[in-house]
Amino acid sequence: MTVPLSVDRTLGDRSFAEIGDPVLATADERRGLLAVAGMHEFGGTAPVGVYDTGDLVCYALVHSHYPVHAMAFHPTLPLLAVGTGRYDGGYFFEGQLLMLHLETGKTTSLIERGLGRQVLDLEWLGEEALRVVMAPPDDWQDETARVEGHVAVVRRPDWTAVPADSLACRDLVGPRVPASRPDGRAAARRVVAGLSADWASRRNVRAVEALSDGRILATLDGIGLESWLPSGERAWMVPDEEGGREIVVAADEGSAWVGLIRRPGMRDRVPQSVVRLSLADGRQHDSIVPSSFVSLVRCADGRPALSPDGRNGARSRFPVRGGSRIYFLSTRWPTDERNPRKEEYWVTAMDLQGPVTARPVEPLDSSVRWMFPYSWEPDETHFGGPGVEAADGTLVHAGTVYHGDGLQPGGSFVVRRETTDGRPRWVFRTDRKATALDADAATVYVGYDDGEVVALDLADGAVRWRQRLTVGAVFAVPTALTVTGTGRLLIGTGDGRILECSAA
Repeated sequence: MTVPLSVDRTLGDRSFAEIGDPVLATADERRGLLAVAGMHEFGGTAPVGVYDTGDLVCYALVHSHYPVHAMAFHPTLPLLAVGTGRYDGGYFFEGQLLMLHLETGKTTSLIERGLGRQVLDLEWLGEEALRVVMAPPDDWQDETARVEGHVAVVRRPDWTAVPADSLACRDLVGPRVPASRPDGRAAARRVVAGLSADWASRRNVRAVEALSDGRILATLDGIGLESWLPSGERAWMVPDEEGGREIVVAADEGSAWVGLIRRPGMRDRVPQSVVRLSLADGRQHDSIVPSSFVSLVRCADGRPALSPDGRNGARSRFPVRGGSRIYFLSTRWPTDERNPRKEEYWVTAMDLQGPVTARPVEPLDSSVRWMFPYSWEPDETHFGGPGVEAADGTLVHAGTVYHGDGLQPGGSFVVRRETTDGRPRWVFRTDRKATALDADAATVYVGYDDGEVVALDLADGAVRWRQRLTVGAVFAVPTALTVTGTGRLLIGTGDGRILECSAA
């Protein structure tokens, strides 16, 4: 069977790649299996992979909405129980009990809908009984809520047939007991390193670029920039505390500007750096410290430019590749007597001005033009996302629709718009958040946070093909995507791999 997207080569591959930084490891010696949970990403998920301890092949993978605290293999059935949860920062300890079927790969959330319970420990007491230790529901006037919990024994005759959302509050009632919160990271790292000499922590490739001589550049967590040779060996890497984000390569391919990730803290704001690095060895030649947070973009004429990220962080990021001008989102307070405090995002732009130099173009307040409301639906608030300017000057960009209960069905979009008035030519909606976007003369390629890659016809937005990104036997999440030629894609993944792909 022919697939529309095939992985031709993988860079950055290693054992336990799917997990990133391991935080918990649980073995089933009888079956020769090892379950490993990875670190939970803020605003993201925590991976859990099941491996064969002989060949270290990952044949089951699930991503938990919450951090993972406990795992237990069923004594006879092909099941792995996974306990997850976190403190919500206010009063509640929320979480979920997941049941992963090792043969089908299906994952079932067992606790009824709502906040759930933070699951701290799990133990099978036989084929039908599962001992569950949970944090208290909340810490309201409860000084020992963080060192104690409740223990319950849940019994089911066949755990493979337990329906989703079927464990009610009455099933999880139990006595109060001491409940420690051990840190399993050091032990998990020892287990993983003991089984695999090539294991290394790599996470979240943020940008990928190909050079004309076959070298590949990438940024990721903890690495400002790295360079891979055509042979598949890594030539060099520049470490960074948080890592790099965007890459803009100079016309002569002798250097590249890299935007480094600097997240705003609650009290301290670490200056964001944009650095110019040699592509021969990674040495730094130049740097800029903008006065506010920015995205680094490559304009249509090849110049690097700094696009303001706005005061709302990731929600107002609007990095547009290949723009004939610098695009960004700004906040406007419309005159509306019925709702005078409703703010709107507007697409604003600055024409490229001044002489061409090696340094990035920075927007000037005096040259900013208000173009059109970012949301084309009056009753919807849209958040930002990646974009690209097509050859005819139209904008193609992704984003999400705000909802108080989180992303809703159809709440993620890709749209092609006129830059004269913002009118959509076409809109493609789906249920998952777009993580990366690029386009060639005929096709828009979009990566999503559930591992799907979708190819849309640039002319009318019709789906040409859609496919889950697969590396080995499990799905991977695309976190960076760059078109390198007709039918050729570079894709970076959340588990730190770089994929050279052919697209139909």
